[in-house]
Amino acid sequence: MRGVDELILLDIEANSKGTDPDYDSIRDFSKECFVPFCVGGGINNIEQIKQLLRNGADKVAINSAAYDNISLITEAAALFGSQCIVASIDCKLIDGEYHCFSYSGTKDTGVILSDWAQRLEMAGAGEILITSIENDGAMVGYDIDMIKTVSEVVHIPVIASGGAGNYEDMRKAIVDGGASA
Repeated sequence: MRGVDELILLDIEANSKGTDPDYDSIRDFSKECFVPFCVGGGINNIEQIKQLLRNGADKVAINSAAYDNISLITEAAALFGSQCIVASIDCKLIDGEYHCFSYSGTKDTGVILSDWAQRLEMAGAGEILITSIENDGAMVGYDIDMIKTVSEVVHIPVIASGGAGNYEDMRKAIVDGGASA
């Protein structure tokens, strides 16, 4: 597996489907996965988190639901431990400020990235997964300024996502951006 030490699986269509996560697929996948495994997409209640963890996920990533109910992060961290709760943030640079988006990058929440990252940490998130909407899938490198914006204001691990095209991009995210992974 080329030295992979953790996997994150995000169902980016989950909110539009309005269904529970596919617990059977998660269970089957986790049987073959021998590194920590984080699952996200459409998670909006404690019961879903409980079922994902029971079916083999080690962590859950929560994005859209937190904007409407940040106490979900707090309650989940209290029940399962902060190490299980990854706050996922999708963002885009708009008029010189990083805006946070929900629903797979389709809804501008109007929330500013640095403020939201701090609120998520205070709510109990154990890690932050930060994704550049514009760079995701483009293989043009990470948005280093976006990563720095988060890593400079929180004290929890920051996972860079969206833009890697080569190993040098990954190195820059860690060395220049301050990401943990």
